[in-house]
Amino acid sequence: MRERLLSHPLLLSHLLMPFTAFLIVAVFLEYSCVDIWLADSIYRWSGNTWRYRDAWLTAVLIHEGGRDLVGIAAAALLVMTMLSLSFSRLEPWRRILVFLVVSTLGCGLLINILKSLTHVDCPWDILRYGGSHPYVRNFHPLPAFMEAGACFPAGHASAAYSWFGLYYAARILNPRLRLIVLAGVLFAGAVFGIGQQLRGAHFISHDLWTLGICWILTTLIAFLLLPPPPANIFAPA
Repeated sequence: MRERLLSHPLLLSHLLMPFTAFLIVAVFLEYSCVDIWLADSIYRWSGNTWRYRDAWLTAVLIHEGGRDLVGIAAAALLVMTMLSLSFSRLEPWRRILVFLVVSTLGCGLLINILKSLTHVDCPWDILRYGGSHPYVRNFHPLPAFMEAGACFPAGHASAAYSWFGLYYAARILNPRLRLIVLAGVLFAGAVFGIGQQLRGAHFISHDLWTLGICWILTTLIAFLLLPPPPANIFAPA
């Protein structure tokens, strides 16, 4: 496994370079005031309240509707994968379908595990924005009197970013569409993330951490389960 990862032709461009960029951005966000500055701006713009916390656009359409849509897509993916085990017409797709199941569910599971292990509050829980807890940075120790929060990394954004596997599937099925597919996943993740920031549910760093984690995990799974380019799984044996 180690040898396969180290020899993969996309190791530098798709893993090492994005991982380095992610670390730089993560450190900058942790030790800067970008989280607070942006949340302050949204809070003031909303009239010193979270005006969009329960609004139809952000709470119903983007949050609930987006969650339901992704849930339907995940269910359809599972059904297609199960059918590929029985129907010969779907057999050529099986490898990609299995990869998408593993990467999509793996990203969602990892983000939820991390949310349960971290102590980070949502902005709406913080005294500065009408809550009851002092602000604590993502990786700073929690005061003994505080209960742990569960808002980091961003769960709703992971509903979109966990589909980064579609980019790797497009590299095999139709490479000309791969960047369009990637842009679509990034756009959906940005919409989900901004919607939650407007509601006071997350800081921007929560969404960017989710993006980075999902990309790195999906890339590692792609390196292990998919053929390296320019191999084509539909080529005759």
